[in-house]
Amino acid sequence: MPKLDRYLLSEFAQSTFATIVVLLIVCVGGAFTDVLSDIARGRVPAGMMLAQLGLVLLNWLPLILPLGLMLGLMLAMGRLYRDSEMPVIASIGVGPRRLLRPLMLLALPMALVIAACSLWLGPLAERTSREMIAEAHRNLIVAGLQPGSFTEIPGGGGVIFVGNMSNDGSRFQRVFVYRQEGERMDITTSNHGELALGEDGQRYLVLNDGFQVEGPLDAKALDWRLMRYASNEILMPVGERNQDPNHPEVLSTPALLGDPRPQAQAQLHRRIAPPLLALAFALMAIPLARSTPRQARYGRMVMGFLTYLIGMNLMLVGTGWLEEGRLPPAAGLWWLVLPLLAAGIWLYAGDGRMGRVRRVLA
Repeated sequence: MPKLDRYLLSEFAQSTFATIVVLLIVCVGGAFTDVLSDIARGRVPAGMMLAQLGLVLLNWLPLILPLGLMLGLMLAMGRLYRDSEMPVIASIGVGPRRLLRPLMLLALPMALVIAACSLWLGPLAERTSREMIAEAHRNLIVAGLQPGSFTEIPGGGGVIFVGNMSNDGSRFQRVFVYRQEGERMDITTSNHGELALGEDGQRYLVLNDGFQVEGPLDAKALDWRLMRYASNEILMPVGERNQDPNHPEVLSTPALLGDPRPQAQAQLHRRIAPPLLALAFALMAIPLARSTPRQARYGRMVMGFLTYLIGMNLMLVGTGWLEEGRLPPAAGLWWLVLPLLAAGIWLYAGDGRMGRVRRVLA
């Protein structure tokens, strides 16, 4: 590889890597907020916070990496123009087209990584996340219940006390449940029981051989009821993300190819689009970053970010149209991807060209 290509590739790679790291740090805050919100609502057990955070970030990579690639290339080119390195490179006969080789040496591997995340790792992370949550809902330990202590029911539905628990966390002994709804309270005790998962994906505490007392919160009231039961089921709060093996978001990409459902076809095109959009954004980054030595380094960063924002929003909107049947499956997202690729090639091919000089007739 010529020395110039090595130098440009090094500049592009360092700037892109630094930009991606910054974007990941920013996105960690958003993903952490989403996971904490699910934990507060009882959708995700608290013990799985870090695992869910990593899986959410992995699922976001197809949206983060194209932006990091585009902004990183624009930052690298902006520095070369600011330090007058590009005019020096142009003076020795190296034009914008000569930059295509180091650009593709970075953009093509990045597109392959984005394709792997979008077509394989992202669906795998989503499927693993839902399977972990579904399995955790069958386990009292992961759900946050500890023997010998009072634990608040996820979502603020009451308090549970468990005396003893099996090693796998599925069975327990000597349980006390306090729930409050409106102006009445409910106290349930049981000698033994287990945690069960219904067909609808909701969790139930199956209590055996116990008592249930229901009455008003007002201590002076006399409206109390006492019941002894052989078996009783208490509904536990459960997340909305129940495991559905046929949901398009958790199906593998080969499985989506033969699925005629509009939702499956929309998910397939949504996975194909990010690597192609990343190539289009990489081609646009070079001409968009062109500037004069005294021009602000970040002057055109807003234009690049808006280009990315519009492209990704159209991708999400188009996915919704495909799911609703407003677009035919054959159209997919090609109406967005192909014009952006053509625009990127056209901008790159015309970068640095001088306009025709008009002759002025005396």
